[in-house]
Amino acid sequence: MKQTEQTPAQVKTDVETRQEGLGGTVPSGSHFLKGTLILTLSSIVVKVIGAVNWILLSRVLGGEGIGLYQMGFPIYLMAITVSSAGIPVAISIVTAEKVAREDYGGAQRVFHVTLRLLFVTGLLFSSILFFGAGWIIDHHIVIRDPRAYYSIVALAPAVFFVTFLASFRGYMQGWQYMVPTACSEVTEQLVRVATMLFFAVYFLPYGLAEAAGGASMGAGFGAFCALLVLLFFYGKLKKRIAALTAARTAQGRVWVEPERETAGFIIKRLLKLALPVSLTSLMLPIVANLDLAIVPYRLEAAGFDIRHATELFGYLTGMAVPLVNLSTIFTAALAISLVPAISEARALQQGENVRHKTGVALRVAMIVTFPCFVGLLTLAEKVAALIYNAPGAAPAIMTMSVGIVLLGLHQVSTAVLQGMGHTSIPVGNMIVAMVVKVALNWTLTALPWMGIKGSAIATVADFGVAALINMYFIYRLTGYHMAAGHVVKPALAAAVMGAAVEAVLAVSGQAGAWAVLLSMIVAVPVYTVSLTAMGGLTREDLESIPYLGRRLLGLGQKFGYFKA
Repeated sequence: MKQTEQTPAQVKTDVETRQEGLGGTVPSGSHFLKGTLILTLSSIVVKVIGAVNWILLSRVLGGEGIGLYQMGFPIYLMAITVSSAGIPVAISIVTAEKVAREDYGGAQRVFHVTLRLLFVTGLLFSSILFFGAGWIIDHHIVIRDPRAYYSIVALAPAVFFVTFLASFRGYMQGWQYMVPTACSEVTEQLVRVATMLFFAVYFLPYGLAEAAGGASMGAGFGAFCALLVLLFFYGKLKKRIAALTAARTAQGRVWVEPERETAGFIIKRLLKLALPVSLTSLMLPIVANLDLAIVPYRLEAAGFDIRHATELFGYLTGMAVPLVNLSTIFTAALAISLVPAISEARALQQGENVRHKTGVALRVAMIVTFPCFVGLLTLAEKVAALIYNAPGAAPAIMTMSVGIVLLGLHQVSTAVLQGMGHTSIPVGNMIVAMVVKVALNWTLTALPWMGIKGSAIATVADFGVAALINMYFIYRLTGYHMAAGHVVKPALAAAVMGAAVEAVLAVSGQAGAWAVLLSMIVAVPVYTVSLTAMGGLTREDLESIPYLGRRLLGLGQKFGYFKA
């Protein structure tokens, strides 16, 4: 059965009403940017806390203890990946569809079914990890050091809590309600860091293995407290749902309750959406293991001895890749917010709205990633020396810097396809890209004059191929194609910014942290002014940015920009 038809004006009013109840009304089509900003800020806070924790934990455990602590995490990450199996993205998609049609009862039912499903899978995989830790150690499954037993056992409870809270995060993201996810992530990290340091110090007198196991206990405590935060926000959301249902009745519109879906039907649909997402997550460790198997071997074929090959591999995977991932925090958050936004527009059969949101997201991604790319390219040597004390990492960092733009494009385009319900397409595209990467790794890395830069090029190509194929499918499904100006203008503005940074470095003669800081102070206004002068940043763009947009608009108008 279907609900009564609504006019476009009614649909817009209903969407804005829901958004008002979840944190304030925003301009039409830009609500997901507010969620993006919230998730970006929380991600930055989490990264900063994690960096401080890593320094402190290293001082407590030392290199050997950190090694024992780290040994349990590949198995832990595999367990939570399989136990949740991409369900958060799936529930986000389905919830957004039902909320768009005002089927609040149906959205709640999907959540309850998912909650029971993830309770069972979380408990199952948590138990397997806890009771199977001894078997894993005895049979040398991945881990060969028996002292890692305590770390594996200590991580087992976290598998249950992380899996269980994933359903809450996915459900609230389906409502385009990102504050709970952000608050729970910050809470999880704070509690995790505090408890892991406490237990590491507490158990250290009993032995290094016990201290590493104590540190691993922090993951479970952090996830449990994050779950409590989500339960608090869920209570607030339930009250808002009741108010929306009452408002729908008060408006006098006839409402026909859709047919109740069975639990089996809901699980089948969720798994259909979720399994490709899970495969996408599993692709990351697969690609990492292929790099581990191929890159050092081909570096040796290029003439590097084993120690030098290992060092170069560390420059790429331990220094260059993390900087690229750090530079795409915003686009990663944008992807999370974009999935339910696209799903909502698709559920309402608003094809033009799908294209509009896709265009906004991709334009914003280009505006953000191009200056990050040029900045890292320009400052690669100073960043390598300042952060890692490893100037030799500069070539790998410079080569990988262009990957910031391509990875951002890949993240956003994947989110668009997932929001449209085509979760399997990005998986196939990633497989094609992986084949290209393996081929390039094998050939380029073995060239003596390329070395580790060849592997960096292969990684960049991996991002690029997957992103471009995604864009092809977006065009096939929606008719949207990115205008050349959306790429050219940010690229030119970033080039002007890069030239300004080079000039500052040449004139100032500063070194180390002061050089990087001075460059950033110059880079931001130069890029903003250049982009505005080229027409790449408009009045509408600023009006769509939550919190800061109107303030920036007012500031720009004082200098003669963005006139009505």
